[in-house]
Amino acid sequence: MSDIIHLLPDAVANQIAAGEVIQRPASVIKELVENSIDAGATHIQVLVMDAGRTSIQVIDDGKGMSETDARLAFERHATSKIREAADLFSLQTMGFRGEALASIAAVAEVELKTRLATEELGTHIVLSGSKLVSQEFTSCPVGSNFLVRNLFFNVPARRKFLKSNATELSNILTEFERIVLVNPSVSFQLYSNETELYHLPDSTILQRISSVFGKKTGEQLIPISVDTSLISIEGFIGKPEAARKKGSHQYFFVNGRYMRHPYFHKAVMEAYEHLIPVGEQVSYFIYLQVEPSHIDVNIHPTKTEIKFENENSIWQILSAAVKEGLGKFSAVPTIDFDTEGKPDDLPVFNDRNGHFTPPQVHYKEDYNPFASTKGGGYQRDYQRDKVIDWQKLYEGVKVDANDITVTEQQVPDTPELLSSSDAEHQAELLQFKGRFILTSVKSGLMLIDQHRAHVRVLYDQYMEQIARHTSTSQGVLFPEVVQFSPSEATMLESIMDDMTAVGFELTSLGGGSYAVNGVPAGIEGLNTVELVHSMVDTAIEKGCSVKHEVQSLLALTLAKAAAIVYGQVLSAEEMASLVDRLFSCATPNYTPEGHPVLHIIPESEIEQMFSK
Repeated sequence: MSDIIHLLPDAVANQIAAGEVIQRPASVIKELVENSIDAGATHIQVLVMDAGRTSIQVIDDGKGMSETDARLAFERHATSKIREAADLFSLQTMGFRGEALASIAAVAEVELKTRLATEELGTHIVLSGSKLVSQEFTSCPVGSNFLVRNLFFNVPARRKFLKSNATELSNILTEFERIVLVNPSVSFQLYSNETELYHLPDSTILQRISSVFGKKTGEQLIPISVDTSLISIEGFIGKPEAARKKGSHQYFFVNGRYMRHPYFHKAVMEAYEHLIPVGEQVSYFIYLQVEPSHIDVNIHPTKTEIKFENENSIWQILSAAVKEGLGKFSAVPTIDFDTEGKPDDLPVFNDRNGHFTPPQVHYKEDYNPFASTKGGGYQRDYQRDKVIDWQKLYEGVKVDANDITVTEQQVPDTPELLSSSDAEHQAELLQFKGRFILTSVKSGLMLIDQHRAHVRVLYDQYMEQIARHTSTSQGVLFPEVVQFSPSEATMLESIMDDMTAVGFELTSLGGGSYAVNGVPAGIEGLNTVELVHSMVDTAIEKGCSVKHEVQSLLALTLAKAAAIVYGQVLSAEEMASLVDRLFSCATPNYTPEGHPVLHIIPESEIEQMFSK
């Protein structure tokens, strides 16, 4: 039998490695910018064309590379960060495995210009699909200038499955924000199709947060700080009143590296228990500093998942730090029983001569609560016990059975027997606990969830309006201004046509600000600013690139916001209208998310309850 195992060619091996490290244009920017930071850059420029499909350029003023290093940097596992296995446990840099540049060069056309401060000329290298095209001396500034063109040009399948430009640009901005938040001492610029999206000078952490997400976000943050022998924690957490259902900015950084950590996230959110409504989130920006030997950052190709040696202890410290921050800034209601003064220091009310007169109590000595006369003895009040003829109150009043609405409070303690026709008429539509609508059907008793039913109805209505562009927009007397970060504004522009189709009228004011001049008819009383933010946050969270999916998300978000809430009392006409509209839907049994809207209790099951 012939041998079947063989070594892969370098080109194929590089493409496989690239598939793990370079997943989309945002991955390229992450790797190149982190390399610039490791090179000591103080100013970094990022320029993308067509969300990175056409080109990605990263320019820095770092220390640069020599001619030999510039060529060797594109070889697999070539790195200046580690020399032996022990170095993996004392990492202080962002990149270290030597896979980034090799992976990028394997799936794109790369051009590099770099120069050391000690050299008069720099090096210009061009590669395509890992193959060296040219290498020569050139005149260029100190630092490095990477230009990546035609990403995935030799892997058509990977390029085909890239999302829309709006989605890919949103991913780029998300990755960019993670980097700039943890490097406030470095100034950054980001351009998309020659339009400047970010210009961030060097600043403090709080100033950087405000520059990225807006001044309002910065004003809603509380600082936290704790320093122990195990870990140091610095950062900011959101005030409870700033909690929101979606769109919260939640970031963990450890030793200057962004990470995801659900366990530590739970520690933060548990500190807010009973302070914010269930299901809502708060923003936080928490920076951890630990000994590099106590963490392992090499458990995931993108290095966003990190393993800690003392997770339980860090959980306790983090939870205590958040609670201390909330308490210190009076976010947690407290009662202070510590009166620092002595009792003699307390003010008292004295008369002009300085004498204190205690209050006097006056009462009637001969008062008897059981007596109805002045005699003091108990006498029965026959007038009170007299039977009142209630029928006289209704003389001349015509009662129509159609006007009677039976509610839960109107049911007598002792039920009376009703004829089958009357019982069926009165129990036609009943509301139970302000949540369910009860009605009899041929097979038994039907329970309808009023909120879910209204969501189903409104969702179908908004989807039809989007498809036909027949929505009705209601102008507002005083337009409200909504502020978005660049990543949010990018997503908003991509869904603007669909929001207009629903009934919103938004006008750009520049700088990420939009004026809401019109809203869909029928959503009066809703917080317009929060609703628009929620729709954009949902689109970012889902990352939809298919137009129909985006439209569905917008319609669902708007339907949930405008639907009647639990506890809202409905009249007989409102219940009848809702039920009629529900059963005119194509799929009345389920919400757009697949939750049941109604449930039928069979008549046989009801009879079985009373069989004994």
